[in-house]
Amino acid sequence: MSTSVSGTHQSNPTEPVQVVPVRHPWRTLSAILVAAILLMMVHQLATNPAFDWLFTLDAMRQVPVAKGFWLGVIMVTLGSMVVGVVGGIILAMMRMSDNTLLSGVAFAYAWFFRSIPRYVLLSILGAAGAFFPNGVGIGIPYDRELMNLMGLDGTLRIATLDANQLFTGFLGAMLGLGLSEAAYFSEIARSGIISVDKGQMEAATALGMTRQQAMKRIILPQAMRVIIPPMGNETIAMFKDTSLLIALPLSTEMLYQLRSIGTNYYKMIPVYMAACLYYLITTSIMMIGQSWLEKRFGRGHAPLSYTGGDH
Repeated sequence: MSTSVSGTHQSNPTEPVQVVPVRHPWRTLSAILVAAILLMMVHQLATNPAFDWLFTLDAMRQVPVAKGFWLGVIMVTLGSMVVGVVGGIILAMMRMSDNTLLSGVAFAYAWFFRSIPRYVLLSILGAAGAFFPNGVGIGIPYDRELMNLMGLDGTLRIATLDANQLFTGFLGAMLGLGLSEAAYFSEIARSGIISVDKGQMEAATALGMTRQQAMKRIILPQAMRVIIPPMGNETIAMFKDTSLLIALPLSTEMLYQLRSIGTNYYKMIPVYMAACLYYLITTSIMMIGQSWLEKRFGRGHAPLSYTGGDH
């Protein structure tokens, strides 16, 4: 006796399956809108007479502008970051200290300099000559009072510097930006150090290392994986913040020179475009360097990738 099942469909395994892609009309419309806006921007940049690109390129090639870029931008950025990084590490150590006075001073420093805008800080620094009418003395402080107490006449100063020239030059620029950066970098360094497991310090001290040796050889190399990304961002931000040096004013800075050219020729937009090109090109190079550093210090923590293959 045979039975048959009716009304069933036997599918052919070799029959191709038709897959209908999901339509995304809003995504397509958004892409068309973005492309239209980009074309409009490119058209404006290419045809608008306000963008005098020949004048822009000519302004970028001027010797005072190029000199202002290397000295007033690059060198000030490097000097400020050195001051900020060294000061930030010291402040981070102070903040993590068990000494209440040291941790309190570090907290107060970070609170103050993170609260004051850099433009305001540089403006105050540019007028700091009013605080030192007799100049900035290098030597023992209150030297005249000490000499009078000993019944002597004279000074214990090695040299006296003009405060107006000191704080409105490259040293004042590096000092102002560096002191501000130290407040921010102290928190970056502290977060990086905290991210390292406490067992690393305990293991290092068990091997006979001092706390300073363990911090230098064990803790900081591991903390760099966490420190490098925000440090790179801070370096790029510092590079752009050199445009605030007009508050000193630092006349040899690039933007100051470009604005002078634009004022003389009544062409401000082209010189601002020249500044934008300098910033865009240099920032792109810095971002490549930051990416390389992140990969280098994160090698031991990079996720493993599966390349396929049978075992």
